[in-house]
Amino acid sequence: MSRAGVTPERLVRAGADLADEVGFDQVTVSALARQFDVKVPSLYAHVEGSRDLRTRIALLALDELADLSAAALAGRAGKAALSALGDVYRDYARAHPGRYAATRMRLDPATAAASAGPRHAQLLRAILRGYQLSETDQTHAVRLIGSTFHGYISLELAGGFDHSSPDSQQSWTRIMDALDSLLRNWPAE
Repeated sequence: MSRAGVTPERLVRAGADLADEVGFDQVTVSALARQFDVKVPSLYAHVEGSRDLRTRIALLALDELADLSAAALAGRAGKAALSALGDVYRDYARAHPGRYAATRMRLDPATAAASAGPRHAQLLRAILRGYQLSETDQTHAVRLIGSTFHGYISLELAGGFDHSSPDSQQSWTRIMDALDSLLRNWPAE
């Protein structure tokens, strides 16, 4: 263990916590050096730089979110599974806004393939099998659901629904109903 108890794991966790406090884009090696009360060069033994640090935070967040998603989906199918997955994403974004932003980070192809990203797609495709969609239509549906979840969550986190009625939760529930209906009645080509 190095000075000040800094390890790659502690550094990434501290970076993830900092992202939740100040925003993912504000996380730098310099900011963490101040937090650990060490000089910036001493952290380069653990991470290659701010980009590497943010990539590791993204991987941590993707893992956390995949684990929560898998637990929420256990024993559920159809609309119950779809709603459970949406709620996990939404709850995670509210509790960990910086980590959630990290899950949206563009990763290089090799890193993305080795991340929990494919696990997220597998979980969503498992839900979609219950809707009897073809392989091609599953891809379209994955993109639709992802766009809907992430778009709504991003707008909600930015305060986009704070000053209008009905309550955001009512809209979220109706959106889950609408997605379920659309998936059950997917248009033929």
